Amino acid sequence: MSTTAELLKGAAELFPDEVVTQAHVRHFDLPLGAGRFALITLDNGHDHTKPTTFGPQSLANLNAALDQVEKEAADGAITGVGITGKPFIFAVGADLKGVELLKEHKDALAIGKGGHDVFKRLAGLAVPTFAYYNGAAMGGGVEVGLHCTYRTVSTAIAAFSLPEVFLGLVPGWGGCTLLPNLIGPEKAVSVIIENSLNQNKQLKGRQVYELGIADAIFEGADFLEQSLIWTASVLKGEIAVERPVIDRGEAWDQAVAKGRAVADAKVHGAAPAAYRALDIIAAAKNGDLQQGYAAEDQALADLIMGGELRAGIYAFNLVQKRGKRPAGAPDKSLARPVTKVGVVGAGLMASQLALLFLRRLEVPVVLTDIDQERIDKGVGYVHAEIDKLLGKGRINQDKANRLKALVTGVLDKAEGFADADFVIEAVFEEMGVKQQVFAEVEAVAPAHAILATNTSSLSVSEMASKLKNPERVVGFHFFNPVAVLPLLEIVRGEKTDDASLATAFAVAKKLKKTAVLTKDAPAFVVNRILTRFMGEIQNVIDEGTPVETAEKAIEPLGLPMSPLVLLELVGPAIGLHVSETLHKAFPDRFKVSPNLKAVVEAGKRGFYVYDSGRPELDPEVAALLKQGDTVLTEEQVRARVLEAVAQEIALMLDEGVVAEAQDIDLCLITGAGWPFHLGGITPYLDREGVSERVNGKRFLEQGVASVPA
Repeated sequence: MSTTAELLKGAAELFPDEVVTQAHVRHFDLPLGAGRFALITLDNGHDHTKPTTFGPQSLANLNAALDQVEKEAADGAITGVGITGKPFIFAVGADLKGVELLKEHKDALAIGKGGHDVFKRLAGLAVPTFAYYNGAAMGGGVEVGLHCTYRTVSTAIAAFSLPEVFLGLVPGWGGCTLLPNLIGPEKAVSVIIENSLNQNKQLKGRQVYELGIADAIFEGADFLEQSLIWTASVLKGEIAVERPVIDRGEAWDQAVAKGRAVADAKVHGAAPAAYRALDIIAAAKNGDLQQGYAAEDQALADLIMGGELRAGIYAFNLVQKRGKRPAGAPDKSLARPVTKVGVVGAGLMASQLALLFLRRLEVPVVLTDIDQERIDKGVGYVHAEIDKLLGKGRINQDKANRLKALVTGVLDKAEGFADADFVIEAVFEEMGVKQQVFAEVEAVAPAHAILATNTSSLSVSEMASKLKNPERVVGFHFFNPVAVLPLLEIVRGEKTDDASLATAFAVAKKLKKTAVLTKDAPAFVVNRILTRFMGEIQNVIDEGTPVETAEKAIEPLGLPMSPLVLLELVGPAIGLHVSETLHKAFPDRFKVSPNLKAVVEAGKRGFYVYDSGRPELDPEVAALLKQGDTVLTEEQVRARVLEAVAQEIALMLDEGVVAEAQDIDLCLITGAGWPFHLGGITPYLDREGVSERVNGKRFLEQGVASVPA
């Protein structure tokens, strides 16, 4: 049998570029005469912008520190052991860069086993152990603390989670086994499954304490000092920590069943991680920790060698890295300052934009529209949203007053935009209307002002074509709801200059949006792919496949919602408009569905009614549908839809709509809520063999979003 040290040494050789975490041991006397104490501090030698992780060498360092304190505890030289992190960071789990390199199941198994073997030692020491969650703690960072006897948490923590299921893994260093045994299965399922599948929702320090994960909570300013006084009181017997009795009866099974329902609703059985985690939680009911750890090791190894995790890591890296350094963006030194923003239009989209610019830039924002009533309504919407933030305690009264004072509305564009640096229009999707608006704005705005359009499918170049200065027009396409979806498609028109583009990217960064540069091609990225995707579904329905079959065909992708529910969210009229735009550009691939047209003309807001709480085909819509007699199976529908999407993406890459397939995936993840476990879309098409069947080659090289060859 290999020792832990040998296991970790072998793993470290596979991962030479690890950012290594040291485990520094220092000794001191506790207050209240509670004896000599050993404190282990996890620190990778970098500031908080490079969080502490556990790669194989880092685990080996912690193992060596535990060798030392284990001996001291056995000799009676210390009364307790604590573990904490560097400023602002406790530890954020396994080093995923190392996981990506693994090619063999046995190496993946070694990572799981190595983590368990080291962390378990904290529970096996001859003295009580304490975890002091002083800063961000995720994954293995949370789990190392779960192996301790006691835990404290700082009120200052904003990010605490077990995000593994979100990425396509399970909490595999004790999380699935220890957490339900500590706080009960219902709360554990909420942290491990629900929060993970809810876009990796983070817990704050107060919630960690209220859930019972931590035994005590202290202010951030003197967190360690207070934790050590508390530790001394515990060791002296002055404080007794009481924990709830865990119900190991029917309540445990109900919690697991609820978790399965959550997983089904979110991933529809399409991603294995949540179900593997729930199996381990279910088995943890008997309290046999060793059996739980073995199951975690096996699940980790299986998932590490599966496509879903690789796609999940790829998606995570796209959002965290590529999303922050957009491909093709000009030098940021060319960007001009933006000290005032103009918004043309005061409808819902325009009002959402005004609110976003106001909150993120904190500069004057002025709305204009065709009558005072609309303007008042738009400004009123922004004020009401600021009041909501105030009510939730997200901003204070002073900030609320300041923000409200910064937003105004005027009828006269000359008065509103004479000193604006950035003007964005959100008016009706009609080329003539947009051109007229830009002509009016150009006549009154300063010569340096950026003119941005929030068009979803019209040509930015054509919009700018009649202006004296077309070089300052840029596409700035947001996704609805603006506050929720991070994507911003930044469209370069034929004449757009580098300074205007650089300013657009600088503004996007301040707005905290994920900006992707796209060519001025019909419907840009997301709407073009979704329209081809939805169009193919619509085609099979028009040809005769029942609506229910067409919808169910897509379930194995585990998308956030079915195609026709998405159409309802977008609005059938907008869907029809985009398909008409694309039909004009590419008539052979994009059809305009007569049935969709009939639904829009009948004024229907979607295909479904929700009388029973579940979506059911609206009888009035059913009566409108004229279908052929070609009925496809779910498998045939799915193949046809995926082949259409694979063809469209290949054509977009050939046309240079974006720099690489990675940008397509980034757009779908951040603009359409496409799941992380698919890695966007191209890894899924590669994994299912669709890319090679349609285009004769993969979109991504083997090893990118997949297990290395």
